[in-house]
Amino acid sequence: MALVAEKWGLIPELQGFANAGKPVWGTCAGMIFLAERAEGMKKGGQALLGGLDICVSRNFFGAQSNSFEAPLPAHQALTQYGGDDSFRAVFIRAPAVVDAGPQVEVLAEYQLRPEEAASQNGRSSVAVAVRQGPLLATAFHPELTKDLRWHQLFVDMVRQNKQDADQAAAAAALQQQQVRGTRPADLPVYGQEFLSRQ
Repeated sequence: MALVAEKWGLIPELQGFANAGKPVWGTCAGMIFLAERAEGMKKGGQALLGGLDICVSRNFFGAQSNSFEAPLPAHQALTQYGGDDSFRAVFIRAPAVVDAGPQVEVLAEYQLRPEEAASQNGRSSVAVAVRQGPLLATAFHPELTKDLRWHQLFVDMVRQNKQDADQAAAAAALQQQQVRGTRPADLPVYGQEFLSRQ
């Protein structure tokens, strides 16, 4: 994904879009793309859009053959749409969040099995879904399940972002109108040189 974006010169455009406060949702490799920091990168590294104050471990769960599904507890951000108290997460050569800044909201965690935790220096869980402002990232693939709550959450984030932008524009227009309304009209000021030219 990053290679294609670099090849076509899309990195600055995508960064500008995300930095402008527009909603963006990255799944799996998209989570890596939105991260500020990453570990376990392929040789030569990879371009990151950034925006999410997280460090991701690329292929945290292993190779393609280690892909799996797991039920995870549903955060209140999902349960507000009804449904079960859990959701099915499909991990395909997935990353995981190994560090998150204070502004990052963790929406889903995966509890490591004992054998996984043993290789992680005592870490017992990793974040697999996070949100920071208008940015959302999931290490799993909600599009491969029938549970639409992650999609509904993102649609609502887009709607809220649009509503906030419209309100900010209306407030700016009102302020501009009030400034114009209290300022006296411009009066022409002509010097003697102007008046004598006739």
